[in-house]
Amino acid sequence: MCNDDCIDLLRKLVHAPSPSFNEEAAAAWVSWWFAQNNLPCCNLQGNIVAAASSPDPAKKTLALIAHLDTVAPAGGYTCDPYDPGTDPEIVRGLGSNDDGGSVVAMMAVLRHFFDKRLPINLLLLLVREEECSGPDGVRWLFGPEGPFAQPAGSPGWFPTPDWAIVGEPTGLRAATSERGLLVLDGEAIGESGHAARCDGVNALYLALDDIIRLRSHRFTRISPEMGEVRLNVTQILSGTAHNVIPDRCRFVVDIRPNELYTPQEILDELQAICQSRLSARNLLHRASATAIDSPLRKTAAALGLETFSSPTSSDWMQLPCDAIKLGPGDSARSHRADEYILVSEIDQAIKTYITFIDSFREAYR
Repeated sequence: MCNDDCIDLLRKLVHAPSPSFNEEAAAAWVSWWFAQNNLPCCNLQGNIVAAASSPDPAKKTLALIAHLDTVAPAGGYTCDPYDPGTDPEIVRGLGSNDDGGSVVAMMAVLRHFFDKRLPINLLLLLVREEECSGPDGVRWLFGPEGPFAQPAGSPGWFPTPDWAIVGEPTGLRAATSERGLLVLDGEAIGESGHAARCDGVNALYLALDDIIRLRSHRFTRISPEMGEVRLNVTQILSGTAHNVIPDRCRFVVDIRPNELYTPQEILDELQAICQSRLSARNLLHRASATAIDSPLRKTAAALGLETFSSPTSSDWMQLPCDAIKLGPGDSARSHRADEYILVSEIDQAIKTYITFIDSFREAYR
């Protein structure tokens, strides 16, 4: 499948640094590509939104979603992280795999379906701030100021998605669930004293008692796809001197929920067994799962796509609609030095997306 201009665009995206909150260069190049192809798109709060044809309020809507931002370059790069290279078979550099491959593949797919008669609306959302779950990406698009909250037919209106394909590097396997993320800061409060006299109340011991409780705690709701909620204490900090009983001890708990718990439920359950005060850094990163009777899941099965439960989170956790995660590249290359993606992986993704949408629209018809 010839999409040389999409590969050229990906090289431009790698060359233009686009860290979270500073995705302007990436959005500008994407808008340039749409103009070069005489395709309409809108820049909404730094997010690029486009439709395959004039949206029809009477039709249901499938959205293709990928993100424009990147993390900071990891240490250990053996080349310039912003140099994509010229090898015709590979694109190197920061954001090439996560998430540039999905971005350009989905753009090619929207071009393929542009002005074709479809029984559904087909949207493309290329969003900002995914890597940091920022307020102006997916959260804004689906919020009260975003395009889906506007009256039908008004300027800036787009139909609210009923389903979404989230483009992330999954090796073109279909993730039908993904774990959430809940980070808790724990603080045990004791009373300082002189270590030689064993005065005071040792906050470090209080925290250790709670850590033992956390380590042995088991959540009873076990997901058929994800299994148990995963919990690890990953950091601890206490004390000012060797001869002072510490009156404060702080620790961090990393929790990977399954879809059967909300972050608030997990926080409440753990606080009930701990003396230390637990506070969540945020309660937004819920786990997600494709509905059992979803046409997305049925289409993946009909096409023989391998399904799995993803250990990594994405914009899926902020979507109010049914979704599946599917994209080119390998998640193991993300957030690591010498990131890359193969051109053949992008070509295959374009074919897979087109076949998926063709099958999905026939099933929905």
